[in-house]
Amino acid sequence: MRRLYIVLINSFLIYVIICFVSFIGYVLSVLSRSGAIMAAAVGISIYIGFELKGLLLLGMFFGTSTFFSQYKKVKKKLVEEKVAKHDQRDHIQVAANGGVAALSALLFFSFESHVFLMMFAVSLAAANADTWASEIGVLSKKKPVFILTFKQVDPGTSGAISILGTAAGIGGSLIIAATAFYAFPELSIIECLFISMFGFLGNLIDTFLGATIQLRYRCSVCFLQTEKEQHCGIPTLYEKGWNYCNNDAVNLLSVMFATILGGIFFILCKATG
Repeated sequence: MRRLYIVLINSFLIYVIICFVSFIGYVLSVLSRSGAIMAAAVGISIYIGFELKGLLLLGMFFGTSTFFSQYKKVKKKLVEEKVAKHDQRDHIQVAANGGVAALSALLFFSFESHVFLMMFAVSLAAANADTWASEIGVLSKKKPVFILTFKQVDPGTSGAISILGTAAGIGGSLIIAATAFYAFPELSIIECLFISMFGFLGNLIDTFLGATIQLRYRCSVCFLQTEKEQHCGIPTLYEKGWNYCNNDAVNLLSVMFATILGGIFFILCKATG
């Protein structure tokens, strides 16, 4: 009975700390109010499934992605004219990047399957790879190329790739895989390499979806192609893409596809011995 009491107290304290860290994110304007609430929900879900080890991976993603989002902010001002995201992450952005990880953690808690641990790590590796690629890639001195035509486009264009951004995506995926290897002794080096591989695959999927189905608008004043529904003080004109398929939807889909493909791969590997 005493041990149960201690466990409950410890868990409660962790929940309080998660909520406090989310609140600090709101105070520092990293998260909006809704984003802080969603971040707390994601953190608690991950703790339920993987305890402090899971929070270590989440912290690595949140910490590094926040750092690179703020890194050389002045140089990214022009890119911000093209993209729809804001400095503060709202609940949709948090769910798009961390929702699959939270679901994987809850599934692991329910079924204790090793596959859900792998899927959890892949989901965060994919989210981190995309964030690093986006935030670091726009700082490249050379213009990126559009993935479908390989013609040069402006930095920040959805569906564009650069050598710097690609290297950053690989690095973002690798650091999550390395953290997973440190936090979870049951993961082998080979499994962590596959986690990194599928994480980077998520980044590639995000780029492809950004080039094909993501919503784009055109400003009728300055003629800039943008993700924003308003620019230069007036509504922008629809140019291409699927309805409701904005950057957040593309992020969620890419993380989902990478995680599901990774899960299927790990199941097949286990089945074939």
